[in-house]
Amino acid sequence: MRRLAIGLAALLLLCGPVPRARAEQGELRIAYQFGLLFLPLVIMDKEKLVDVAAREAGLSALKTSYIQMAGGSDMNSALLSGAIDIGSGGVPPFLIMWSRTRGNADVKGVVAMCAMPINLNTRDPNLKSIADLTDRNKIAMPAARVSIQAIMLQMAAEKAFGPQGFNRLDNLGVGLSHPMAMSMLLSGQGEIDLHFASPPYNYQELDDPRIHSILNSHDLLGNATFEVLWATRKFVEGNPLLYKVFVTAFQRAVDLINRDPGKAAEIYLRDSKEKLTVEQIVQILQDPQVEYTTTPKHIDRYSDFLHRTGQLKARPSGPDELFFPRPDAAGHSAE
Repeated sequence: MRRLAIGLAALLLLCGPVPRARAEQGELRIAYQFGLLFLPLVIMDKEKLVDVAAREAGLSALKTSYIQMAGGSDMNSALLSGAIDIGSGGVPPFLIMWSRTRGNADVKGVVAMCAMPINLNTRDPNLKSIADLTDRNKIAMPAARVSIQAIMLQMAAEKAFGPQGFNRLDNLGVGLSHPMAMSMLLSGQGEIDLHFASPPYNYQELDDPRIHSILNSHDLLGNATFEVLWATRKFVEGNPLLYKVFVTAFQRAVDLINRDPGKAAEIYLRDSKEKLTVEQIVQILQDPQVEYTTTPKHIDRYSDFLHRTGQLKARPSGPDELFFPRPDAAGHSAE
């Protein structure tokens, strides 16, 4: 026995020290914006779904932080500076970030989040379509020129004014959070007279008889994915277990919304404090144009436009090039 112990000790010395698995970071920082688009992240926060998945994976000491931001430009700056780990927002800002960071930060998608309509709403009865817009009009959106609303406005302008007119309305955009923009539109106070609004704000505005819509994004893009989540290669490859925990928790949040919209609505209203009823939120969630799914759909409808207009240098071949591999068996198969 003593000879065996000596032999084992010698073998260990020859082999050198046993390498330890690299420790993953102890905090997960997730950024999101306002509205029902980000409902899965609200549910993850309030139901502690990341904490549950982390304990299941043996990460009992994980701290999770949810940071609310007004728009995608601030979010992307925070992601590249290392202030957040996972960002969320519209497909166009994500695509532009993916293209610009290839070969360095390598930002890619984590999962898709939802597809739902947004409306260009106005209180001006003389506005019937975007062809009626002039330099006197101001359109509120989360971020001028770079948000998904800004790109959809360009898509609509290309359709109305031809290929050379896609950016004709760019100077009308004003960066405002959705709650602030809705308040200004309904009150008639402030510089804006249109709001490119997402749920639930577009529905709330259209409940007011003074407000009407001149554009619905579904007419432009159908059921294409609207929002996605993204991260850097450094985070994903440096924290494979934490990445899996996040995707697991996010999928559970999406499943809860689709399984029990009433509970999802209650969670949203407790968090947002918005003056809506559970029934109103459920009605929005059950709109046929509203879909929560982690599967990306028709991303090419955005990338083709952005590439055609010179805003996207590299045109992705498909979801597998845009998204990190999922740490489960679901994959990123797209319609």
